[in-house]
Amino acid sequence: METLLQNLRYTTRQLIKSPVFTITAVLTLALGIGANTAIFTVVYGTLLAPMPYQEPNQLVMVWSKIQGGRNGIAAGDFTDWKNQNTVFSSLCAFTGGSFNLATKDQPEYVQGQFTSPGMYKMLGVKFILGRDFLAEEGTLGKEHEIILMNKLWKRLGSDPLIVGKTMQIDGTPYTVVGVLAPGVTDRLDPELVAPLAFKPDQLNHDFHWLLAMGRMRPGVTLQQAQSNMDAVTANIAKAYPKSDTGWGAIVEPLQNDFLPKERIQTLWILLGAVGFVLLIACVNVANLLLAKGTTRQKEVALRAALGASRRNIFVQFLTENLLLALTGGVLGIGVGVVALRALVAAMPQDTLPSEADLSLNLPVLLFSLAASTLAGLLFGCAPAWYATRVDPAEALKEGGRSGTGAGRQRLRRALVIGEFALALTLLTGAGLAIHSFWNLTRVDLGVNTEHILTFSLPVPDARPKDPARITAYYQQMLASIKGVPGVQDASVSVGLPLFGPGFGMPFTLAGQPEFADPSQRPNTSFGMVTPDYFRTFGIQVVRGRAFTDQDNAGSVHVAMVNEEFVKKFFKGKNPLDQRINVEELIPGVTKLGPYISWQIVGVFHNVRNGDFRDDYPETDIPFWQIPWPSANFGVRTSGDPEIMTKSIAAAVHAVDPQIAVAEPRTMDQVKGLLLAGDRFTMILFGSFAVVALLLAAVGIYGVMAFTVAQREHEIGLRMALGATRGHVVNLILKEAVALATIGLTLGLAGAYMVGRTLHSTLYGVGSMDFLATGAVAVVLVTASVLASWVPARRAGAVQPMRALRSE
Repeated sequence: METLLQNLRYTTRQLIKSPVFTITAVLTLALGIGANTAIFTVVYGTLLAPMPYQEPNQLVMVWSKIQGGRNGIAAGDFTDWKNQNTVFSSLCAFTGGSFNLATKDQPEYVQGQFTSPGMYKMLGVKFILGRDFLAEEGTLGKEHEIILMNKLWKRLGSDPLIVGKTMQIDGTPYTVVGVLAPGVTDRLDPELVAPLAFKPDQLNHDFHWLLAMGRMRPGVTLQQAQSNMDAVTANIAKAYPKSDTGWGAIVEPLQNDFLPKERIQTLWILLGAVGFVLLIACVNVANLLLAKGTTRQKEVALRAALGASRRNIFVQFLTENLLLALTGGVLGIGVGVVALRALVAAMPQDTLPSEADLSLNLPVLLFSLAASTLAGLLFGCAPAWYATRVDPAEALKEGGRSGTGAGRQRLRRALVIGEFALALTLLTGAGLAIHSFWNLTRVDLGVNTEHILTFSLPVPDARPKDPARITAYYQQMLASIKGVPGVQDASVSVGLPLFGPGFGMPFTLAGQPEFADPSQRPNTSFGMVTPDYFRTFGIQVVRGRAFTDQDNAGSVHVAMVNEEFVKKFFKGKNPLDQRINVEELIPGVTKLGPYISWQIVGVFHNVRNGDFRDDYPETDIPFWQIPWPSANFGVRTSGDPEIMTKSIAAAVHAVDPQIAVAEPRTMDQVKGLLLAGDRFTMILFGSFAVVALLLAAVGIYGVMAFTVAQREHEIGLRMALGATRGHVVNLILKEAVALATIGLTLGLAGAYMVGRTLHSTLYGVGSMDFLATGAVAVVLVTASVLASWVPARRAGAVQPMRALRSE
């Protein structure tokens, strides 16, 4: 212990004596460790941390399974699951909802949820006021109660006596029975929750619209739960062969259920990228320590002459390096906090699961400590080992030059080569992300996004579902909106371009044999649109015709399909001669009716949806033939659509003063929103790549500056023998370029592996993108030349006589 304290005191004095070196090394490490701390906080909170609920290891998501993929659940299936399973102590269903909350001025759109009674008891979420729903409140006629999220309660004034009071929601009085405590539920989208009460027509097995969460009984494993649900779904399929044949269940742990696999992969890749940044930082500090070690040759030799063993010298130097690393780690945590806040502020909405707790905690702090210790070992061992190799007799000679150390110089050059190899790998990843994003911005989306405002109308579920009344309502609404000055076109649709057309529906082709297993039927995106839909959004009709007002409830059922549908299902056939059979969607009813045969009358250009990467089969039918209660609007304007939001909202309220205009966005904003994830990934990779580039440039600058200082005698001799200043400058620059080139050559393997790893998350980019890799190589070589220019100029300014006299 006494020896350790002596080493620490000595180390502290040494670091204080070299403030420039200490500050440079600490800041370099803080940058690397801070970046790692920030990204690891995101990875841990998203992928590794237990869910923030009571006994999270017992919580699972239970999905319907079809064709190997997961799907929503039919209400009839859910009730049978709940009654027949033997592995869950609680099984609750939930689904999204939207509400119109009455306010003094105009209705306010509030995102909500419908849940089975007992959901919050199952999760172990606490109430600050009131209680969870009672079992009987999940039955028709008794479901007019609500629970408020803490964030909505505060926004409404934090009334401590709100429990028992009524609120007008969708024109109906609801009684507040509880307010949740602040915490994880405030990070979720819903702001209020109503009981899920099934209507008789909803208790069917063919309309999949629910999600389910369960708590396994103590001692039950995931495998046992899956086996039990396999048996339950097999029994249900026997009882309801028409609707449930081919369907099963998937039981998954409650973690990252709504996070795409590509996004999970991207998070791990980002953690690897900042790991490279830390590794480059360690290489830089190792180079600094090797350079500093040459100035301490006589000190080490003197200590060795006075009896210090090689082990003592190694431990002393390693202690210095670890203390340096831990100091950088402490500062790095502060850098990480700042970086994390910037990261969260810049992160697009819905990038990560709402439950993810992105804050520093004990596991993150332990990670930072481990990273700091590992960094100290990585950059500290080699300099410490070289310190033990000093020959005391040679080092103590006056003018002795053994301190330059050929082996030490070779190591420093090898470190710079490794630094450039790592930098090429990281910059290639950034180049691929930039190239991919550029490709996505150039994709033909199939729509004209300029001058279009979109919004939805959260029509209350209690409104009449008669098709004639729905049609009259939306016709009146369209007429009111089209009467607003500056409005050129307006349309109603179940979905929206770029987001998706609405439903996913299985279908069969007319004249084809029936499927023995209904779950094997192909699927198509399926939506209802008014006649002006294609003109409003600038969607090109490439064959046949678009819908007209004559395509109504009293006319022949007609449909339009996209080019991808024709390519996939009608090869070599005229699509306008074809019909498709789709089960009837009944307005306002969560139940499928009999098959309807739809005559295809037109083909429209593909519209990209979701992440813009692929085309999918799409089918649209006239809204007037199957009008849907809740719908979206697209409004094309002559001027800035965002400026017209208030006047369009006024036109809506002139028809229905109880309805809110929900989520108004321009189509350009929608496009930006859907590209936000790729843009964010590109920016992160680019930021880390810039840091890597700067660190690599600093590294080669340090090596070349030290090389010039050590070779001053040689350079003076060359110039005395006739070498020009230009020749000396070129000599130094050639060495720098040679080191960078070797590093780039070795880094090609890493660049290829990065391309292979990123391939599934990129668009229009191969595993080895020669354009991106070539551009990165040019940037790195240029950086090496620029970083070496100052040392090269210094070498060219050496005075021969002065350099020779110094020897």
